[in-house]
Amino acid sequence: MSKIFVLGGDGFCGWPAALHLSSLGHDVHILDSLVRREIDDELGVQSLTPIASMSERLEAWQELGNPTIRFHQVDIADDYETFAATLDEHRPDVVVHLAEQRAAPYSMRSAFHKRYTVENNTRATHNLLCALVDLDLDAHIVHLGTMGVYGYGTAGLAIPEGYLEATVEAEGGPKQIEFLYPADPGSVYHMTKTLDALMFSYYNKNDRVRITDLHQGIVWGGTTAQTSADPRLVNRFDYDGDYGTVLNRFLVQAAIGHPLTVHGTGQQTRAFIHIRDSVRCIQLAVDNPPQQGERVEIFNQATETHRLITLAEMVATLTEAEIRFYRNPRNEAPVNELTVTNEKFLALGLEPTTLEDGLLSEVIDIIRPHLDRIDRDRIPATALWTKDNELDSTGSSSAGDRT
Repeated sequence: MSKIFVLGGDGFCGWPAALHLSSLGHDVHILDSLVRREIDDELGVQSLTPIASMSERLEAWQELGNPTIRFHQVDIADDYETFAATLDEHRPDVVVHLAEQRAAPYSMRSAFHKRYTVENNTRATHNLLCALVDLDLDAHIVHLGTMGVYGYGTAGLAIPEGYLEATVEAEGGPKQIEFLYPADPGSVYHMTKTLDALMFSYYNKNDRVRITDLHQGIVWGGTTAQTSADPRLVNRFDYDGDYGTVLNRFLVQAAIGHPLTVHGTGQQTRAFIHIRDSVRCIQLAVDNPPQQGERVEIFNQATETHRLITLAEMVATLTEAEIRFYRNPRNEAPVNELTVTNEKFLALGLEPTTLEDGLLSEVIDIIRPHLDRIDRDRIPATALWTKDNELDSTGSSSAGDRT
């Protein structure tokens, strides 16, 4: 078994990932500044599910007979010395890096939020890389990235896992080359993930740092086997316009009789993954590290793609909710196609959870006991990508000109 640092282990993906890895017998340490809880206070909205303090969470985990998980409260982006000292003291075999501001809308709220997202995310990643090199620590980095680095245009091909092969005309005839798939970020948050990829490429080439970068789709669902084991272990569940993911938001809206908020035409295509598959993919990446000297390993961590209107129609059929179209706060194409290659995880044994498996009702069961915690005023998306856009508070029964 390995000693694993989970950076950002208090978050939506980090907490269930830490529990999953611990349940397999790994020696897990969580490093987190708990800033996500502070952002709840800033935005004036709480997780739909009441989340316990970190000490209560870890105590509950141990009471169930599981291995001890150690917690280190440290700001990885702002306190390099403490972070590096913690790495040096414990010398982990693996560092699972989720310590980044993860919401595209939050990153677009204002100049402050743009600057915070860039400074927090890029400094956290660079501090990790610098520390491993400085400490001569050959730890495998498993980074949770995003499918958004590829952009949301229509590529006209199945998006490969990180690297693109091409033929270029060169002196002496055509030449085959391979390079990182061109980045096309759709927000400041997505931009920071493309900067991460460049840092990974450099430190991998220059210092032989072993890195796996997981380009993850939009996460839906809320529970894993471990987070369901005790009420104190419950995962957070966001529904607001900044941090709520689209499918979870639709299900919350339906539960309280709020129209499903489809932005733009609804013909935008996104990649998705259930939270249970997310933690399983992290485990598979931990178990299958690249060797030193091998290039950055990149996985597309997504199991299916859907148009947003298709998701809304699925939820409306299940719940009899109304669908309304709102002006799109994002600066994106009104229609796009998205085909994703994900053979690597399938080859390692991932058995994907899909929407066809009927788990939407399970998510509704998460929501129902906490209807009194829903603040309807926090449901609308309020972050605008450009100054010439404007909020749409009324919506329409058809897409019309709400692009």
